[in-house]
Amino acid sequence: MSTPELSFDPALRERIEAWIAADPSPADRAAATELLSRADSGHAEARAELSDAFTGDLTFGTAGLRGRMAPGPNRMNLAVVSRAAKGLADHLTGDLGLEAPRVVIGFDARHHSEQFARASAAIMTAAGCQVLLMERFCPTPLVAFAVRHLEADAGVVVTASHNPPADNGYKVYLGGRAATPEGQGVQIVPPADAQIAARIDAAGPAREIPAAEDGWELLGEQLREHYLERICALVDPAAPKDVRIVHTAMHGVGTETALAALHRAGFPEVHPVAKQADPDPDFPTVAFPNPEEPGAIDLALELARTLEADVVIANDPDADRCAAAVLDPHLGDWRMLTGDELGVLLGDHLTRTRGLTGTLARSVVSSRWLDQVAHAAGAEATTTLTGFKWIARAPGIVFGYEEAIGYCVLPEVVRDKDGLSAGLMVAEMAAAVKAEGTTLVGRLDELARRDGLHSTAQLSIRVEDLSLIGQMMATLRSAPPQQLLGSEVTEVQDLSAGSVESTGLPPTEGMLLRSAEDTRVVVRPSGTEPKLKCYLELVTPVPAEAAEAELTALRARADERLAALKDELRIALGQG
Repeated sequence: MSTPELSFDPALRERIEAWIAADPSPADRAAATELLSRADSGHAEARAELSDAFTGDLTFGTAGLRGRMAPGPNRMNLAVVSRAAKGLADHLTGDLGLEAPRVVIGFDARHHSEQFARASAAIMTAAGCQVLLMERFCPTPLVAFAVRHLEADAGVVVTASHNPPADNGYKVYLGGRAATPEGQGVQIVPPADAQIAARIDAAGPAREIPAAEDGWELLGEQLREHYLERICALVDPAAPKDVRIVHTAMHGVGTETALAALHRAGFPEVHPVAKQADPDPDFPTVAFPNPEEPGAIDLALELARTLEADVVIANDPDADRCAAAVLDPHLGDWRMLTGDELGVLLGDHLTRTRGLTGTLARSVVSSRWLDQVAHAAGAEATTTLTGFKWIARAPGIVFGYEEAIGYCVLPEVVRDKDGLSAGLMVAEMAAAVKAEGTTLVGRLDELARRDGLHSTAQLSIRVEDLSLIGQMMATLRSAPPQQLLGSEVTEVQDLSAGSVESTGLPPTEGMLLRSAEDTRVVVRPSGTEPKLKCYLELVTPVPAEAAEAELTALRARADERLAALKDELRIALGQG
């Protein structure tokens, strides 16, 4: 009896077989061969996996590469990474004409990260680059720091940040001779992404890419020491340090550096969450290794309650993001500060204590409260497109943040989000308010009395079929809501049709709505996940002399209105 043939286009079968022949990883070749055999035997799941993994390529864009690890051009694997390394090297030496470009390569503790990094070092060395490879796993901010500190022309970090355990990624920075002054040590933006992608397409079969046996330099503890010196210098030695801190690295690579920084800066009482302190690529105690996700910091909150701590500081697995949790007097319980709340607190703290008068930058989906903070401090405020590749390029930036718990508190040192230096500032803020007899939420209340209470929330609509995102955006464009929470919509901006002159931003996919009472909604597709994201903000006036009880009531009412606004948006998007 004949074996049933794979019901794929013959060209797809040919591509699968050609990929297997060219794959440099014996394990991936065996896995793809096994999948093909199972598909030929009629296994529907194997057929679906092959169809998805071998139809199209994993796109190289301004976020570099990110995806699930498995064989195929639409997955993260040694073959895809090898071609990416070759493409980046050819961009530096070919498109930019650089002689012996200096490239820093780092990696986190995920499955295959070190293998991908070492393969990149071998390929880029063979392509004529001077490669500086991290000796062991490291936080992403250390690579961003190294690009500027070592005047490197490029940096690569193999990481999937806070993605699930099955994922990995390839993040690229440019610097030195490869970047403009404002882009030194910043993630790539157009046209570099497209130029690198074109070079990747021309790289040829992965097994044929030349790779050196040696010739790269290893970066050891001296670089980490320089980084610690620079970020710890941000902490005021005369400021209070009496604060009890719980720290979690979310099974990532942040524990060692975070604890070293906090202790060196003078914070003596730091308690790591033991079950989450050591790197573990399987992230066993969390469903999703992102501090923002429900339940992710439950172990940290449990320890904080036991120890009667003052603040929880959480880093994501590659430590470029930072979250904080505190005991909220309005709730009588612990809660996470939102990304916007922490961004506003950091902006306020840095301008008040450091006298910063440069630019405070935020992404278009982040809270406008930061603008109020900047104006009160006599600083500039600016809005950028989403992502630190744009925030970090703001002219004159002294602080920048995005609501997705990303903060840049020391742009002259790390021109990217850095969860470790941000963690130091969280500790300093927590100690300062404790010494004043208040809390971080109490400081937010003070700002609300001055600026109004800015309440934010996010509605995420996850889809299996990506075409649904386009349909929802089309629905919103053709029939935007006429009211938000009973207030007339007075402004509708199609950000994709915008211009610097009309919106202050280059065109980007998204819609912005604003009502007469200043409720704002921004709707845009996620850049990294199959989601449509809606960012909600409403502003509630607060009497200058409002007592805590009145603020408690105002906060509760704002939460109710945000929940109602989510329902309105679901209906407007055809999801109600």
